[in-house]
Amino acid sequence: MKTHTDPLVLYGETFNSRLLLGTSRYPSPQILADAVQLARPAMLTASLRRQTAHADTSPAFWNLLRDMKVPVLPNTAGCHSIQEVITTAEMARELFETDWLKLELIGDDYSLQPDTINLASAAQQLIKTGFKVLPYCTEDLVLCQRLVDVGCQAVMPWAAPIGTGKGPINPYAMRLLRERLDVPLIVDAGLGLPSHACQVMEWGYDAVLLNTAVALAHNPVSMAHAFALAVQAGRDAFLGGVMQSQESAQASTPLLGTPFWHQN
Repeated sequence: MKTHTDPLVLYGETFNSRLLLGTSRYPSPQILADAVQLARPAMLTASLRRQTAHADTSPAFWNLLRDMKVPVLPNTAGCHSIQEVITTAEMARELFETDWLKLELIGDDYSLQPDTINLASAAQQLIKTGFKVLPYCTEDLVLCQRLVDVGCQAVMPWAAPIGTGKGPINPYAMRLLRERLDVPLIVDAGLGLPSHACQVMEWGYDAVLLNTAVALAHNPVSMAHAFALAVQAGRDAFLGGVMQSQESAQASTPLLGTPFWHQN
């Protein structure tokens, strides 16, 4: 394992895992805790707006997050305007005592596609007030470059719409994004299989963020472990350097020393 010699670096801070986990939709709090313990993610995401909508359960949930002793990445899920984002972000900073923020600004309720027009402006305003912004966005190169231009030191493009589990639906755009941007890229949303996570890590992505693929698995704890292994395998493959594909078969052993009658 290369978690200690090859750390994930975001905004100057290092993390020993390249897997981030969401915390919603698990069958029970205990299963969530067991999955986190086995997967050992770098961060846990939590939605302030969605959790506080259930006031009777919120205190227990926040206590559970603190007990797991994993850095919390609050997110602004459910926000549809820049003002909603800023208000939610400030509340999250006070509650969790952290400047880390996963920026979600939704533009379409059906696909949960980010508001690509206002996302960069929201990110810029948050960064000016001291937030370490990880913006959830599409794989659009121009949008991602704009987010970097306004100060985002990492970007989180989706592989597919949230919760679909389809895996990378636009490999060309995702690979182009990796080639063109020099900041850390975290695949956020749309992964359904450990092999999907391994694939994007092989392309050079720096980390993945998962929720539904783990929480709704038949055995979330086992699936969390499988994703953790897949992420590390993909990273190792990227660092190892993938061989170039060939148009025709290439012998893996030489003919030197082969008996004459086997050469005819």
